[in-house]
Amino acid sequence: MKIAVAGTGYVGLVTGVCLASKGHDVTCVDIDEAKVGLMKQGISPIYEPGLSELMQESMGNLTFTTNAASAYEDAEVIFIGVGTPEKQDGSANLSYVYEVAKEIAISAKRDCVVVVKSTVPIGTNDKIEAYIHDKQKHNVKIYVASNPEFLAQGSAVRDTLHASRIVIGTEDEYPKEVLLKVYEKFDAPKLTVGRRSAEMIKYASNDFLALKISYVNEIANLCEGVGADIEEVTDGMGYDSRIGNKFLNAGIGYGGSCFPKDTKALSWLAQFNDKEIRTIRAAIEVNEGQKFRLIKKAKKYYEDFLFLNIAILGCTFKPGTDDLREAPSLVNVPLLLEDGAKLRIWDPVGMENFKKKVGEKNIQYCTSIEEALKDADLCFIFTEWDEVKNMDVNLYKTLMKCPIVLDGRNCYSLDKFENTGITYGSIGRRTVNDIE
Repeated sequence: MKIAVAGTGYVGLVTGVCLASKGHDVTCVDIDEAKVGLMKQGISPIYEPGLSELMQESMGNLTFTTNAASAYEDAEVIFIGVGTPEKQDGSANLSYVYEVAKEIAISAKRDCVVVVKSTVPIGTNDKIEAYIHDKQKHNVKIYVASNPEFLAQGSAVRDTLHASRIVIGTEDEYPKEVLLKVYEKFDAPKLTVGRRSAEMIKYASNDFLALKISYVNEIANLCEGVGADIEEVTDGMGYDSRIGNKFLNAGIGYGGSCFPKDTKALSWLAQFNDKEIRTIRAAIEVNEGQKFRLIKKAKKYYEDFLFLNIAILGCTFKPGTDDLREAPSLVNVPLLLEDGAKLRIWDPVGMENFKKKVGEKNIQYCTSIEEALKDADLCFIFTEWDEVKNMDVNLYKTLMKCPIVLDGRNCYSLDKFENTGITYGSIGRRTVNDIE
């Protein structure tokens, strides 16, 4: 089918490339000339495992352009995959979605299905359809469908090609049939529902996972107080099929483009409708506080961080991506700098983005873990990169001036630090070789 995709971020670009890999004729649209220039060369502008390779394999039926009108005028299906960032009040900013909708309304010269893949509040698809019909210039039928994405950064290609489910939200038979044809070669369950149910499925799913993470983190904090081990606890929980063993890893909170934004958006939407989802509000509060657990632990060893050399291992919100959105490093590093610390930061893919956001004053960006650890008084682990998890932990003692390691992602088993002289603190577990 002839498909256009508006937006080439994590959602739009991955969607376009994966659809092209299944044989569809796909045109991806973006307003950034430089970005489009890169993609025309088969270069992905975002770091996502497997994306560049699949893009290059699919270039025969994959094109990129800044000319939205030409892409939309004869497309059978138009996916909207632009960002919906949060506003200051927590609600979703839909201006980019409406900009695309207006362009489609003006440009479409054939019957088509507009597919909203961006995460939008419940009822948005209805409003987009009314908006397009009000603005459209040509006598064609334009349908609107909801098709939320369920991809995770770092595994977005796999999550799209081998989805847990494909949710298709429509109010008419025609767009449902079209989307079933679009996804005909995708081996995944196809769930056809109403548009508002599709929109809610997205929010309810993401927010449930955020709830699960926040609950486990609160249990982990309590484990530290009562002498239990969170990994033993979650192992025991995971055997219960009603609970499952996914999203039970304790840490310093969730980040990224979805969970923080979607929890706030659903909470705002509930309040706007004179409702309150107290569990979601609690998850938001727990997550914000959890980001500072390592600094609280560090205060046991240092009253302040003035003139201390501190190593930071990992600055992205999770491994496998260069995305920094809502990453714990973004709130912790400024606090450490404000307190007078000198930082050495290492991350395999995220340092350039971090440098743009935070700057270089009192920060040394390191090309290796060893360089970051050299003569450090303290080490914080914010991201569980494989390079960190697989390193010889004795390097902490060999390289650091004072081997105190505070791990926000529980990268190591405790027994690796027994009798090493390295003080190792993590989340929800006892501290090994603690300094009294």
